[in-house]
Amino acid sequence: MGKKKNSKPAPLPQSLKLPYTGVESHAHLDLPPFSSDIEEVLDRAKESGVRYICNVFLGHEAWKNNRHLFENHDEVFFILGTHPSHVDQCTEAELDAMRAAFSEDNRLRGIGEIGLDYYWDHFPREEQKNIFIKQLHLAKELNTRVIIHSRDAAEDTIDVLEAEGFVDYPVLWHCFGGNAELAERIIKNGWHLSIPGTVTYPKNEEAREALKVIPRDRMLIETDCPYLTPVPYRGKRNEPAYTVFTAEFIAKELDMEVEELWTTCGNNAIRFFELQ
Repeated sequence: MGKKKNSKPAPLPQSLKLPYTGVESHAHLDLPPFSSDIEEVLDRAKESGVRYICNVFLGHEAWKNNRHLFENHDEVFFILGTHPSHVDQCTEAELDAMRAAFSEDNRLRGIGEIGLDYYWDHFPREEQKNIFIKQLHLAKELNTRVIIHSRDAAEDTIDVLEAEGFVDYPVLWHCFGGNAELAERIIKNGWHLSIPGTVTYPKNEEAREALKVIPRDRMLIETDCPYLTPVPYRGKRNEPAYTVFTAEFIAKELDMEVEELWTTCGNNAIRFFELQ
């Protein structure tokens, strides 16, 4: 039998040598997959050109118990919200606790990820909508941004946002993987879109076509780590440093220099989250 050739190792994210201007707009670094090496993960992100990281706390308890992980990392800012798969946890007491958290912690920059999830459909859709609306009202009360989770529920998500008066409000559509038509509807409402590593997957042709209709001042980049790892690390744990590969891929699709795309998306995130 012939000897199997060793496949070429994937490049390190630091090898792209991108400037220190990128922003990872959606990470879950307080989850168990990062419990043993979070400092190394944060160091790798910095070495790869990631200037800021948005950590998403899935509920008040997660924020209270885990924010200490980032005590010495001013580059990490936070969002906090009840995911549609956990709507049973979003009681009035939870909403009060979220309200108090925002008054206490200036690193909290938005309510999220909130919205509708009809893929998992863990809870009745009307119940999901009710909790979504309650959190939208809280966002308006706090005058803060909204970060959307919408899976197999785009029409209803947009309908709720429009009905609740969120047109031209600072809304970020997290993990956008839809087609050009959906992108155009989101853009028309004045919202931003964050592109995950799934855009690098060969079958996601519609998402790649959508890139061409997104104005460059409305696009952000994310990992949603530890999930949705881009090529060339697909199948492994995702982490903020890997945003560089998503940026490299998008830049090629849009015929841009990767440094320009990286910095543009970073500046969009800085402006959206008011990080400076």
